[in-house]
Amino acid sequence: MIGKTRVFLIVLDGVGVGELPDAARYGDSGSDTMGHIAQASGGLPLPNLQKLGLGNIHPIRGLFPASPPLAAWGKMREASPGKDSITGHWEMMGIILETPFPTYPKGFPPEIVKPFTKAIGVDVIGNYPASGTEIIQRLGEEHMRTRKPILYTSADSVFQVAAHENVIPPEKLYDICKIARDQLRGKHGVGRVIARPFVGEPGHFERTSRRKDFPLEPPRNFLDELSEAGGRTHSIGKIREFFSGRNIASYDSTTSNGEHLQAILKGLRDSDADLIFANLEDFDMLYGHRNDTYGFAQALESFDFALGKIMGLLRANDILILTNDHGNDPTTSSTDHSREYAFLLVYGVPGLGGLAVGERKTFADIAATLRDIFHMPASSVGESIINSQ
Repeated sequence: MIGKTRVFLIVLDGVGVGELPDAARYGDSGSDTMGHIAQASGGLPLPNLQKLGLGNIHPIRGLFPASPPLAAWGKMREASPGKDSITGHWEMMGIILETPFPTYPKGFPPEIVKPFTKAIGVDVIGNYPASGTEIIQRLGEEHMRTRKPILYTSADSVFQVAAHENVIPPEKLYDICKIARDQLRGKHGVGRVIARPFVGEPGHFERTSRRKDFPLEPPRNFLDELSEAGGRTHSIGKIREFFSGRNIASYDSTTSNGEHLQAILKGLRDSDADLIFANLEDFDMLYGHRNDTYGFAQALESFDFALGKIMGLLRANDILILTNDHGNDPTTSSTDHSREYAFLLVYGVPGLGGLAVGERKTFADIAATLRDIFHMPASSVGESIINSQ
């Protein structure tokens, strides 16, 4: 009920639990982020996730099925095409896309680049898919000499512009990205335009924390409905950017798992928001994209330790929902996202502890469940797990 129940929805970015049936269409056959990390690590000690029921959802070396789990447990298919973070988070809030966001594996075509460079008054360099840390080492010196922004993309639906802070100050870089965001609509409506400031000298460039995302405006979704019903959403990490800040009543612009977790703990103690919605991106950004299996495993163990604190601070009417938005298997040769199941753990709903909710058809079942929790009208999109009893 709005005003009486707080829901903490925490998304472990990139922590998938096995390939989806259509994974081959995305080049992701055999991907299993959690399973492969656990196998490569000789087992993952995650006692709190085990208690909640993660080991009941998927075979993970080191985790045993709980009997009974403390949470309702299951896994979810992604109904939308694609495997990026915005698609996953939007679907959790009831938006199911019919077509995927566009990607540009060969770089952006002239019909995009020419209007962009004309509008900003300068040519660009780069314009190909690349790692953000690598491309600034490769092109940073040329950028400083020519003062031309570095344009690049990735396997995701992103239009990224990098610039040295002494050449193009961050505020000007943000203005450049706003121009791109205004232009990239319709068939070229990429999920995110991203400003990537960096500093340093040739051979020693590094990105700064002044990154800024300019996402596509989302369609109407659960966050809008919650606000209209008098509820308040507090976001942590990238959530505000994913939803263009719309109907986000308050937020913490944290930039690492450690900061996100501190904000969650502070929210547990102090927040009066109805929905506290957090994204923990280090699993994906620092470890999945860099094929760092050891780092990924360590990050999972650190999260599990913090999870014990989170569970200890939950109030009598608080509910905790844990899930992920896609996979990013660091044990494969790919450094891209993988098309995988999302795990679902819902803790704190009276009478649902230990309930097996099976394989859900869409991530939108989270929005449907939130409607039930807050006693809001049902939607035609998604099915509440509360009806699974």
